[in-house]
Amino acid sequence: MHRTIVRLAAASTAALVALAVGPPAGASDISHSDVASSTAATFTPHLRANGVKPVALSVNQAGDQIIVGGKFSSVENAARTQSYARSNVFAFNRFTGAVSSFAPQTNGQVWAVVGSGDDVYIAGQFSRVNGVARNRVAKLSLSTGQLDPTFNPRPAITGQRATDLELRDGKLFVSGAFDRKLVALNPDTGALLPYLDVPITDPLRFTTQAEVFRFDISPDGTKLVGVGNFQTVAGQRRHRAFMLDLGASSATLSPWYYTPLERECHAAQVAPVYQAYVHDVDFSPSSQFFTVASSGGHRINGEGPGQVLCDAAARFSVSDMSPTVPYWINYTGGDTLHSVIDTGAAVYVQGHSRWLDNPYGRDNAGPGAVVRTGGGAIDPVTGKALAWAPKMPQAQGGYQMYANDQGVWFATDGQRFGGKYRRGIRLAPVS
Repeated sequence: MHRTIVRLAAASTAALVALAVGPPAGASDISHSDVASSTAATFTPHLRANGVKPVALSVNQAGDQIIVGGKFSSVENAARTQSYARSNVFAFNRFTGAVSSFAPQTNGQVWAVVGSGDDVYIAGQFSRVNGVARNRVAKLSLSTGQLDPTFNPRPAITGQRATDLELRDGKLFVSGAFDRKLVALNPDTGALLPYLDVPITDPLRFTTQAEVFRFDISPDGTKLVGVGNFQTVAGQRRHRAFMLDLGASSATLSPWYYTPLERECHAAQVAPVYQAYVHDVDFSPSSQFFTVASSGGHRINGEGPGQVLCDAAARFSVSDMSPTVPYWINYTGGDTLHSVIDTGAAVYVQGHSRWLDNPYGRDNAGPGAVVRTGGGAIDPVTGKALAWAPKMPQAQGGYQMYANDQGVWFATDGQRFGGKYRRGIRLAPVS
């Protein structure tokens, strides 16, 4: 998950726990005391379809502005009475939904956004921003939309795409399908920092490009977990997920490893895209656990539930360096989960699921399955689906969620949430 790991002053103490004054908090730094509403706020703007289906891929915050990145060319206000030309990234007021004048131009989709004060960092599959060459990562002014000319990540980032961002302790962490896969940059200049020098190599079979698709840093700043397409990290076997220990001056590979990640799911045997079936990771607010979300199709015949992370959400304890099974695992029964976020009160998952609690389903509802269209919420302790079920039908499904004092924000390709039109962006409030 891409975030800014700093804190935001609480607007509602009933909804937010132990926050200090400062810029926006990271998604897993926010601890909600209750599960979000299944009725979305009505003030949020919408992505607008212009012949090509739009998708929101990332959501974050800078001051009182919500920043959204994705693949789209225009947006419209909540009432759908006014449209605005916006090129793959835009901003709006988090209280009123008013679309801001922030309107930079990119020539490719934006996979990740992070805000800090008046600074907005974007990452994606673009090579130009506002007509200026910027390879995959750029820094913008929120107030003007102008490119920061002093920030340029070349040659640190050259490659296919950058897909995740996170600001932490004066470093901009970036991951993706570029030469080094995961780097720490100077947030002022974009220069490569020596802090993170961990080789990530060996794409999974049938694939050609290694990648760290998503990562998350624990709220206490001691751990980083990355997921994606790789088999070797710092010379050690690490299929699809790894953990780093974040020291004061450098990051090193942790001994944590879940060896069942070396196994394939059914879909990986017929479609190489499903080899990298672990799509997202998020730490708990306590930093004691992290949860991953995955696709991959069914488990291969003969493998029972409980170990292989195929079409599931799985929670791990940070203290267990050699887990034989996850702390818990919740299967969809054959549908992809693209994103996960842990607010303490719930672990939310998003994708194009039909069910949760479905370990024996194979494109059907097995014993005990519960309907959860497009995603749902899971009890952080038991691993069972909570009653939260707004019905959010989606094509591929959302690739990110973000939590603040207002609730949980969803970035998605879907059009409806709880039966109401909320295209691309929606807020599930916490009272």
